[in-house]
Amino acid sequence: MIDVQRGFDDARFWGERDNPACEANIETLIARWRERSWPVVFVQHDSENPASPLYPGSSGHEFKDVITGVPDLLVSKSVNSSFYGSPDLHAWLQAQSISRVVICGITTNHCCETTARMAGNLGYDVRFVIDATHTFGRTAPDGVLFAAHHLAAVTAANLHGEFATVVRTEEVLSQ
Repeated sequence: MIDVQRGFDDARFWGERDNPACEANIETLIARWRERSWPVVFVQHDSENPASPLYPGSSGHEFKDVITGVPDLLVSKSVNSSFYGSPDLHAWLQAQSISRVVICGITTNHCCETTARMAGNLGYDVRFVIDATHTFGRTAPDGVLFAAHHLAAVTAANLHGEFATVVRTEEVLSQ
């Protein structure tokens, strides 16, 4: 569960988002993991920018209400990849003999995609739950605005079959 933090609700800061079902899908995934006693990892972004809604100590730094219970591991990071946080996610996964990771959270094309790429490169069997992520529109250097849903589709295309298997919540629940 990557960066499911209240600061991402600040539309003035981030802009328009996609996938309003993201948080409900994350909540459903957490419930399933707990039912099965599978390990749950929460990742929390600690922005180094005091003006960011994700700055430690701000209300936006806190997890959203769908992130419940105590995780098996809480990783704090200040960069896009969950593998460059503390404690060391890769070392923890190896110590637990975990070879498959299921990724969801915020944002699709930043921290979630970066983490999926690294996990794939490190040899993990990665499931990227596209409908349990969301992102925001972005403006390219040439001024072209790309809508959030387009960026999510590009992330799915970039990851699927190379770094991860892109799935939907319902597929994960049926396993």
